[in-house]
Parts: sequence; C-alpha cells; structure tokens
Amino acid sequence: MADEISQLIVRELKALDAVAHGRVFSSLLVVRKLAAKTASNGNPFFSLELGDRTGSFTCTVFNDSPVFETLKAAGEGAVIRIEGKVEFYQGRLSPRIGKAIALAESELGAPGLLENLVEIAPEDSQALWNELQELIAAIQHETLRQTVRAVFDEIGDAFRWAPAAVAMHHAYRHGLLEHTIHMARACQALRPLYPQVDGDLALAGILLHDTGKAIEYEGTLSTRRSRRGILQGHVVLGYQLARKHGMKSRLDSERLERLEHIILSHQGDPAWGAAVWAATPEAVFVSMIDNLDAKMGMVQRALRQAGEQEEFSERLPGLNSPLLTRAIRGQNGAS
Repeated sequence: MADEISQLIVRELKALDAVAHGRVFSSLLVVRKLAAKTASNGNPFFSLELGDRTGSFTCTVFNDSPVFETLKAAGEGAVIRIEGKVEFYQGRLSPRIGKAIALAESELGAPGLLENLVEIAPEDSQALWNELQELIAAIQHETLRQTVRAVFDEIGDAFRWAPAAVAMHHAYRHGLLEHTIHMARACQALRPLYPQVDGDLALAGILLHDTGKAIEYEGTLSTRRSRRGILQGHVVLGYQLARKHGMKSRLDSERLERLEHIILSHQGDPAWGAAVWAATPEAVFVSMIDNLDAKMGMVQRALRQAGEQEEFSERLPGLNSPLLTRAIRGQNGAS
C-alpha cells in the first residue's frame, strides 16, 4: 500500500516528532537559499533553505538526487512543489526530497498563492505605516522634520515593503518598517533616562538609519542585494539620502553632520559594516537600540517559528547560539 501523501505547510512539518520519521508529504515552497557546496569526497551538493509564510527549514540535496538539476535550473526565488519524506538530522527536521517541480511564472498568479508563501511582519503593515507618519510629525525641529519626510516621500513605497535583512533579522516583508517602528518605540521609552541625547536627532536618526535598505534589497519571493546594494551598501545609500534631502531642506550644517554620523555609525562596529565608530551621544544611543532590536527580532521570529516538539531553535547567527524556545512552566504547569 502506497504512503498517503498529505499537503503540509512548514509550521505543520516542524510540529512533527520522531514518530513521523519516514512519513511522505508534499509542500509548496519558495527556494529562499540555494548554496552550492562540495563534500569532502569531492561530490557537489546544495545546502537548501525552503520556506513559506509560516517558516522555513534547511536540508541537503546531493548531486545524485533526482531533484538536483531541477533545483539548479530553478534557482533562488523559485516556487517549487516538492514531495519528500520526513527525516531528522541531529534532532532537527531535515526532509529528504524525492520530487521537485518548479512552477512556471504563469502559475504564480493563482489566488492566495503568493500570500501563503511570503512571510510577513506579524503586526499590521498599515498600522505600522500610520505610526511612522505620526513619528515623523513628532519631530519638533521643523527643518529636520522636513528632511525626514522628504526621504520617505522618495522611497516610501519600497521602504514599506522591504525586509530589514536577507537573513539575519526582520528578514521578511514589511520587516524594515517593523524594525524601524520598534526602534522608535524603544527610543521614546528610553530617552528620558538619557537627557544628554537630543530627542529630535535620535528619532530622526532612527527613522532614517536603514533607509538605504529600500534601495539595497530587491526581489518578491526571496531577497537579494541589488546592483547598488552590492556596490555601495545600505549605510552609504542611507547617508546619501539624508544628505541629499537635508541640503534641499536647508537643514543647518551642525544637525546635518550629526544626522549623517548616526547613519554612518549605526552598525556599531566597522567589522559589522559601520563606516565609523559612534562618536556622539545620539549615535551611541541609536546604535545600541539598533543592536537590541535586531537581536530581539531574531528571538521573536525564532519563537514564532518554533515547532511544538523543539526545545531549541537552529543556531541564530546574530546570537552565535541556538535559542531555548520552550516556554517557562510554573509549579502549576502553566506557561
């Protein structure tokens, strides 16, 4: 009797335990990452990340697999229908793929298909966008406010949809908007503790710090870096936007220099992509909030995607460790 094939989304797959080992399933997924590697015996293989709106998993496909050439031809960003068997590697889901069919471009317009495949921010994007407009309006310094508004007038639509990263944090649709709003909320909560920080400059710097990513990233189903993103990077692109509109708005040179410095230094460490070390109260403040929200964004996403049977997530690059995802249970058994 043939195995019964059930259509499963990623969240359902990750909820399975070892009892399901060998279970046959099918899924409709996006090829998020396709890295060509070579095994110690010289044989090529793909390290593959597949996902849908509910999460993602990684697996390995060797060159003797019947799906190797299909994946090679499809490439990153393709939508594929797979059949496979549930398997685990070191206690983590790592299915063996037996069949893979890439969907043609004409098939991608099916009702609800893209919505089911593309991961989005958990908060409502329209509400986040409305909050962004309120935050811009909250900047008291008139010319600084005009500068920030002019930047978003130029890149607003791209910013609204863009992820905040390819893989590290808030790496999903509307992730850049969510990350920025979370940072602004943290700024408003923490700023009273640090009266030496200019509130308008800190808020403006937070709203603009990652605007270059609206230019750096492109792609509908999987995120990749654009030509300008590769050649210049989001720090330089964001600096250019702030300088361009600051000069057009006639922002005074002192504030413009400090605003530019926040953007150039927000990555914290030149080894992480900062152009310079943070050297003003506002720049230090913004870079620390950026680091905090980036790491907590990884934590929040890992918790959302954790399977019911998983105690730890996969290793999170930004934390250099897996994350304990199982909830705390009290004496009464409640979490």
